Amino acid sequence: MRKTIKIPRILNISKIDGFKIYVIFNNGETRLLDFDKILNIWKVEDTDIESKLFDMNVLHKVKLRNQTLSWDNLASKLIDENGNEIDYPYEIGPDVLYDLSQASDLEAPGFGDIIRKERIKAGLTQGELAHRAGTTRFYISRFENNKSDIELSTFKRIVESGLGKRLKLEIK
Repeated sequence: MRKTIKIPRILNISKIDGFKIYVIFNNGETRLLDFDKILNIWKVEDTDIESKLFDMNVLHKVKLRNQTLSWDNLASKLIDENGNEIDYPYEIGPDVLYDLSQASDLEAPGFGDIIRKERIKAGLTQGELAHRAGTTRFYISRFENNKSDIELSTFKRIVESGLGKRLKLEIK
């Protein structure tokens, strides 16, 4: 079984729509960051640097930097160890962002969801599919409920031997 990734990191900004930023975390989830809600939860006031994020033109200039969200247009001046003044972009840590995020409707169905749909369409029980694929009903159940990762070779065996279908993997 694969190790669970414990430290959240943002891999990609998928979409920006109004005050909503959709991001992909390193656990594979696409999550929604609703900055209208976040800034209100934080009780941001006009004097706070975050208050500028209420302006969509500022919010939309977000970049991915060191696997977190970063705004160069909200830079703060800080003094480095040599006494030089340096502009540092405003950033919010991915651990904080993950805790403030919610599941996204952009999330593609997981492999488990696809297998469950195809198994039901074929009129098979989890036990029957497991027997055909050379695995256990417990494993099929965990996989269908997105509680377990799967290796590509096992997925292929479930699709081809268990469901009698052909697996075609496509990246667009």
